[in-house]
Amino acid sequence: MDGSAERTLLITLTGRDRPGVTSRLFRTLAEFQVTVVDVEQVVIRGRLVLGVLVAYPADTDIGGVWKAAERVGSDLDMEVELSTGRDSRTPKRRGRLHVTVLGAPLTPAAMAGIAGRISAHGANIDRMERLAGDPVTCIEMDVSGADPDALRAGLAAEAAERQVDVAVQPGGLSRRAKRLIVMDVDSTLIQGEVIELLAEHAGCLAEVAKVTEAAMRGELDFEGSLRERVALLAGLDASAIDEVRDRLKLAAGARTMVRTLKRLDYEFAIVSGGFTQVTDALVDDLGIDYSAANTLEIENGKLTGRVVGPVIDRPGKAAALERFAREAGVPIAQTVAIGDGANDLDMLQAAGLGIAYNAKPVVRQAADTAVNVPYLDTIVFLLGISREEVLAADAADSLEGTTSRTLR
Repeated sequence: MDGSAERTLLITLTGRDRPGVTSRLFRTLAEFQVTVVDVEQVVIRGRLVLGVLVAYPADTDIGGVWKAAERVGSDLDMEVELSTGRDSRTPKRRGRLHVTVLGAPLTPAAMAGIAGRISAHGANIDRMERLAGDPVTCIEMDVSGADPDALRAGLAAEAAERQVDVAVQPGGLSRRAKRLIVMDVDSTLIQGEVIELLAEHAGCLAEVAKVTEAAMRGELDFEGSLRERVALLAGLDASAIDEVRDRLKLAAGARTMVRTLKRLDYEFAIVSGGFTQVTDALVDDLGIDYSAANTLEIENGKLTGRVVGPVIDRPGKAAALERFAREAGVPIAQTVAIGDGANDLDMLQAAGLGIAYNAKPVVRQAADTAVNVPYLDTIVFLLGISREEVLAADAADSLEGTTSRTLR
């Protein structure tokens, strides 16, 4: 065909989905001198929308194709829409940015606000699909024509106003490459703060919790606050560590997230301002690849109120991320950091993608994106993995019946 003289026909079928619709349309089109330019199909609640764009020479009598397409729609009891145009064969600008929206619930007003911001930045939504519907709704969009930093800032403001979470990430092959996930532990990978659980045993919970909260907000130097809190534990029997370790609960969805991403050859690290006496057990339980944490000093079966060696503080977490990335052979751009407190800020900013997980305001503002729902496995949606894919993989491994809300 002479491409300069081509015209196009867009055929859109809408109606009840069932097997054979797509094959029936293409069998009909095979009878004519047309070529396939583009195809898009989506099924929503059993309703199919199928769009097929075909090209044909300008001197072709398209009436036969038109009538044949209408006949297919009539036979299948589906609505048919047809429109003609010229084929410029301009390449689509697809997948330049991935915009992921999380909501619980996700309202029309929120989607209107997000779409409006994208439009206001001169960008276009090329593709949209749902990645999850329970326990949160997650919609992913491919967006073209936007400046990433400007769009990220605009959508962050909109997300805060609409009480949803939005992530903006580059498209391309890098999203499918091996990644390293680096997680904070207390109030991120696990529920609660280990030092506060130890403080309960020592009878100084109120004093420790007050210092912890100030440190998390960034109002106190972390190393100083840690040493101050640990000093309050002096004399506590070391057996309390075992009791605390046995009481720990993982964040909802933690096992699902680790299990799912391990299937894709991701590597995991934990960096904690907490203590190796606890994190070592998490490493063994979850199959964590790398870890860094502080160590409580114990003498004669009692806590001395001191830590051993350098403190894993805010700069120390970022340094650990960089060290783990080197050891894993993963570029920094392919690292994902997850944390909730001011002590995580350097790590979140050093990573390729920094995620504030149910975090303090200062952390949410500094991170690339925020997740404000209590399900750690929603992180996989930001990486382009759907809930249906997670459940299918679990079923294949004989884990039917599990969900992100029942797995800890």
